[in-house]
Amino acid sequence: MVGDLHGYLLGVTALPKPRGRLSERVLARLGDQPTAGAGLPRPESDEDAAITLWTLHELSYGGFEDVDDGAERDVDLFRVRCLLEDDLERRLRDRWPGVPDLELATGFFDWVGGHDGPSLARFVQKEATEEQVLDLLRMRSVYHLKEADPTSWVIPRLTAGPKAALVELQYDEYGVGDPERLHHELWARGLEASGLRPETGGYVDEVPLEVLEQNNAVSAFGLQRRLRGAALGHLAAFEATSSLPSRRMAQGLDRLGFPAEMVCYYTEHVEADAVHEQIALRDVCLRLVEEEPGLEPDVWFGAWACLDLEDRTARRLLDSWGAA
Repeated sequence: MVGDLHGYLLGVTALPKPRGRLSERVLARLGDQPTAGAGLPRPESDEDAAITLWTLHELSYGGFEDVDDGAERDVDLFRVRCLLEDDLERRLRDRWPGVPDLELATGFFDWVGGHDGPSLARFVQKEATEEQVLDLLRMRSVYHLKEADPTSWVIPRLTAGPKAALVELQYDEYGVGDPERLHHELWARGLEASGLRPETGGYVDEVPLEVLEQNNAVSAFGLQRRLRGAALGHLAAFEATSSLPSRRMAQGLDRLGFPAEMVCYYTEHVEADAVHEQIALRDVCLRLVEEEPGLEPDVWFGAWACLDLEDRTARRLLDSWGAA
């Protein structure tokens, strides 16, 4: 089975459907179709912007079927990507309340723990139906089929201390050298066992704006050197909010009789992420800030963005299920 799944994870993604004028023009350009008029229009909606940015980011990951790899260097498309990234960052910073009056070393975990947002994992643990969980797995597949990859962009941008710690964490994410244990490989196996498609981006046409913006933010942080602090703050918050929710997800999946492969994905993260949260904060973020103190505000910003975007996704999905 593992050999069969590898192809899904190496850039066989089909182009998504457009959600407005900008995405329609960009997708036509990537598909080598003639487009009327010169230049590219502004996005006509947040969804139009989000699917366009997700598509342009994907050119730097596995790419798309029938799209030339050279599209990643298309000057006009890269300019659009930068503009859309800047707009997303601006909207996030406009919502951000700012750096909390806490020490990063001693206050971070309490700050994360005190965050009172809706919990998809708690809902899955106790109440969700099988169809609602399948819906959630489709939404999550957009990220989990390239799990850890956005953070890997940051590695060469760090000095020795945080770099070594981040590589240690990523080595675990990538299966400690065993291709069958890569976390995105475990996810693909769980999807297939659950009757879902394991293709990269296979469900992107179904996901709402909030899911696209979650994915776009982590890619935008990872792909820009100036946002390396935000990328690592996002990582620390992500790991700090993973262990207990993973346990709840595993219990909910087991309650509903989901296959062992899908349950295994979450049980793998219960203990691993309890360790990863310590590495991400103490060995990565604190070392980064010790060496580059000016990046501490961005560490807090990235951590807040992780929590804020997850809250928005949870509210959107719970509302769509009538469970808000």
